[in-house]
Amino acid sequence: MPPVPDASSAKLSWKRVLLKLSGEALMGDKGFGIDNKVIDRLAGEIDQAVKLGAEVGVVVGGGNFVRGARLAAGGTNRVAGDHMGMLATVMNCLALHDALARRGLPARVLSAVAVPAICETFTQRAALEYMAQGHVVLFAGGTGNPFFTTDSGAALRAAEMGCDALLKGTNVDGIYSADPRLEPDAVRYDRITHQEVLARGLAVMDAAAIALARDNAIPVIVFSIQEEGEFIEVLQGGGRATVVAD
Repeated sequence: MPPVPDASSAKLSWKRVLLKLSGEALMGDKGFGIDNKVIDRLAGEIDQAVKLGAEVGVVVGGGNFVRGARLAAGGTNRVAGDHMGMLATVMNCLALHDALARRGLPARVLSAVAVPAICETFTQRAALEYMAQGHVVLFAGGTGNPFFTTDSGAALRAAEMGCDALLKGTNVDGIYSADPRLEPDAVRYDRITHQEVLARGLAVMDAAAIALARDNAIPVIVFSIQEEGEFIEVLQGGGRATVVAD
């Protein structure tokens, strides 16, 4: 892990951020579930960000366990499938909370789906209070509604928290005109507008998430979470990423 820069000299491009992680990012090479090495590394980078003065909220997908849309394609009721996906995000947030707690970093799991025996139910008021107190807030349960992705949940929470940016950690280093793993000649964008993403149908986030970010003037920063330390680099205005902003 790269050394933590001195907080007094650190310059952040964004103070309050929403970090969106896919569930797949947590499973490493396992192919399913959670890789403890990966989640410990991510917790370490979030810890660095907080020490640099950032206020961090996190939304984690559930694709490392289950995807509602995929289950529906196989015949499962879509609503039931999406509810299972929401519970998968709760599991991922609990795992990340545990990794943060081991580092002594205060964090809270707030779920859009009420599971009071396990974690608190989300309210904007509580989330804002925790952020103001220096807690990392882990937003579980997506939007709490079926037919919406965790990308939409991330954009929604970023708007509710008044975040300066939504940072989406993916498996690639930005937005391309096509999947660079399938098309080597795909064009990579350094900067693009929300409207251009929608008009070109670029598959970085679902349309509802991009539209919500656009309507609330929230820039979306897309970078590779697979690169160690890249979250911190991007947070400080460096690294390799695509900026979606108008």
